[in-house]
Amino acid sequence: MESSVKANEKPASWRQSRHIVWLEFALFAAVYVADWKHHIVLSKVPYLFSLGWLSLRLRGMRWRDVGLGLYEGWGRTLLIGILAGVGIEMMELFCTQPMLAHLTGQMPDLSAFDRVAGNVKWLMVSLAFTWTLFAFGEEFIFRGYLMNRIADLVGRTRNGWVVALALASVIFGLSHFIQGTTGVIENSIDGILLGALYLKCGRKLAVPIIAHGVTDTVDFLLIFFHHYPGLH
Repeated sequence: MESSVKANEKPASWRQSRHIVWLEFALFAAVYVADWKHHIVLSKVPYLFSLGWLSLRLRGMRWRDVGLGLYEGWGRTLLIGILAGVGIEMMELFCTQPMLAHLTGQMPDLSAFDRVAGNVKWLMVSLAFTWTLFAFGEEFIFRGYLMNRIADLVGRTRNGWVVALALASVIFGLSHFIQGTTGVIENSIDGILLGALYLKCGRKLAVPIIAHGVTDTVDFLLIFFHHYPGLH
C-alpha cells in the first residue's frame, strides 16, 4: 500500500511559512508606527529596505528574483521608464491633483520641501535622495518586496497580483501621510500606476524605478523654480 506521503517529499521550509510572512508584515507595520510617533530619523525607507533585503537573504533569493533587472535592454527600459514618468507627472499635475484638491479642499502638503525653492544646494541633495531613497529604495520596498510577499499570501495568480497591487499601493500612499489627505490619495494612485508598470514589464523593477525618479525630479525642479502648484 502506498504511503500517504511520498518518501522523497520534503516538508515546506520555515522560510516559506506563512507565519514568517506575517511576522515580516508586523515588523513592516512597526516601522510605520515608529515613524508616525516621530521615532524615525530622516526616513523610514532605510529600515524598510533592510527588512526587504533580510527577507531575500533568509529565503536564499537574489535581487533579480524580485525583478532587479532591465526590461528588454537599456534602450527600451529607459524609453518606457521616461515616458511613463512624464505621463504620470502630467496626470498628477493636470488631473488627479486638481481633482483631489477640489474634493478635499487642500493641496498636498509639501512644506517639508520649501527649502528647495531657489536653493541649488538643497536641489542637489533632494535629487540625490530622489534616485536613491525614493526611486530605487521605495520601488524595491513597495513593488519588489511588498507586492511579492502579499502575493505569497493570497496566491501568485492574476487575482492575487491584483490584490497585491491594490494593498501595496494603499500602503505606499499611507507612507506619505505627512502630505495630508490629498497627498496620501495622490500617492496611492501613483503607486497603482507604478505597480501596474512593474507587472506589465514582467515584474522588472528598472522601469518603475526610472519612472519614479523622473516624476520626483520634475517635482523638485518645479519647486526649485517656484512653479509647483500651491507652493509660493
